[in-house]
Amino acid sequence: MVPDSACTSTALLCGVKTNQHTVGVDATVDHYDCDASLEDKAKLDSLAALALRAGKSAGFVTTMRVTHATPAPMYAHSAARQWECDAAMPRDTKCKDHARQLVEDWPGRDLQVILGGGRQGFVPNATGTPSDPISSWGCSRQDGRDLIQKYKYDKQARGQKYKVVENYGELSSVDYDETDYLLGIFSNAHLQYEHEKSLSADGMPTIVNMTEAAIRVLRKNPNGFFLMVEGGNIDMAHHRGRARTAVSEAGAMDDAVAAALRLVDHHTLVVVTADHTHTLTINGYPDRGADVFGVIGPSPYDHKNYTTLAYGTGGPGSVHYAVDNGTAVRTDPSGQDTASYTYEQIAAVPLDENSHGGGDVVIYAKGPFAHLFHSVHEQHYVHHAIKYAARMGEHAHSHAGYVQPSVAMLLAILAVSYL
Repeated sequence: MVPDSACTSTALLCGVKTNQHTVGVDATVDHYDCDASLEDKAKLDSLAALALRAGKSAGFVTTMRVTHATPAPMYAHSAARQWECDAAMPRDTKCKDHARQLVEDWPGRDLQVILGGGRQGFVPNATGTPSDPISSWGCSRQDGRDLIQKYKYDKQARGQKYKVVENYGELSSVDYDETDYLLGIFSNAHLQYEHEKSLSADGMPTIVNMTEAAIRVLRKNPNGFFLMVEGGNIDMAHHRGRARTAVSEAGAMDDAVAAALRLVDHHTLVVVTADHTHTLTINGYPDRGADVFGVIGPSPYDHKNYTTLAYGTGGPGSVHYAVDNGTAVRTDPSGQDTASYTYEQIAAVPLDENSHGGGDVVIYAKGPFAHLFHSVHEQHYVHHAIKYAARMGEHAHSHAGYVQPSVAMLLAILAVSYL
């Protein structure tokens, strides 16, 4: 009833509804069923794979680990979204982790742009810093393989013009005339939130920086390109119950959409959507123009003010109650900094973290065949509409009188109220 990002991204990118927690495979593959995921008939072609077969360029940008659930269906076929690197794999398995599939297998090894985080899953003995620590939530490589070095060896062996970058300074100095393949791994795990980034030379780039770089590489192909951009820190902020940070990340995603529109031509179809909601809601009857991160009230029930924003579910920090004479009493938020990036709004049900929501999301489109997005659609419809518009797969000879558009698909994993 409420999905995770692996199955929703697979539907959007590969055109097939599939099982929760699985990546780039059809519904014959159950979660953790390695053998079933190795069957050729179970493996799904993503829009990136179809673009490469059609002679287009393809790539992706994410603020998450590049092996994470949303980007993984671009290139991987996996029975578990958890299998991001070798340390997460079952012992003696025949299956490959996502990082190896991205570097060693097709279509991953032929993607012209890969920008995001997840360094600790690609190199052994990755080191952390105060601003970029090793993440206990992320997978750390243990088999001794240096997949970033392997990426370099592959490009050198094939005589391809490539660039590997690790920070904002290196990304900003890329010579696009001399770069056909761009790999940027900017953090050990997920990238920092936008408000945390310093934009120093050794810092992490913004989602706008990465989107602009990706398009400058991909648009050189006269046959067009497919690009997926994920603003995944919107999702991460919601999982932490931090509405201010989530809305800030949504603003950054909006800036990335604007940047994409500036850099592409009128032959480019730009699609903006989300793969699920969160449980964020706008409460009560706040005055027009009031601070959405502020408080309203008082409640006629307990006579205390309450925040305009609240979640249906949340982590331990969302329990804004105290015990008074043996009774649980809601804490009045008026004395707290509810506009802080780290403030966790109250939630009705405490969990380990805020959960996804089951509501519909919106979809926007601009450019050739944008009229195909017009009402209520199933997620896998998006794949088929884009495939038709870009004349890929079985639609290679459709509407032959029209120019083949490039496609920029921007995924904001976002509560529908703010998309």
